[in-house]
Amino acid sequence: MFVRGVRGAITVERNEETEILNATAELLGQIVAENGIDPEDIASVFVTVTQDLNAAFPAKVIREMQGWELVPLMCALEISVPGGLEKCIRLMVSVNTTKSQKEIRHVYLNNAIKLRPDLSGQTK
Repeated sequence: MFVRGVRGAITVERNEETEILNATAELLGQIVAENGIDPEDIASVFVTVTQDLNAAFPAKVIREMQGWELVPLMCALEISVPGGLEKCIRLMVSVNTTKSQKEIRHVYLNNAIKLRPDLSGQTK
């Protein structure tokens, strides 16, 4: 068994609590579904947001999910780089798994596809 990082990101249109929480739940749900993850196998989840998102802590919605109450969560601000993607929520899910790195499915949604088109099924 290995600890693997599963990356994901999603963008929102507005800095509003409901939109941030719904997007976080959508992103995590897709990461879990595409990788067959059980919350019991999660070592931790690291969440970052761009500096233009401050209406909610994305971890709030994760803590409210069934089976995720005890998963260690941490939120932080993403580094502000001129020209960087705006209104973006990123997740790094550390999971105990027997999967190889190549078997891990990273998830990029909405405008976040631009971050890693190579992992999003998009071409550059």
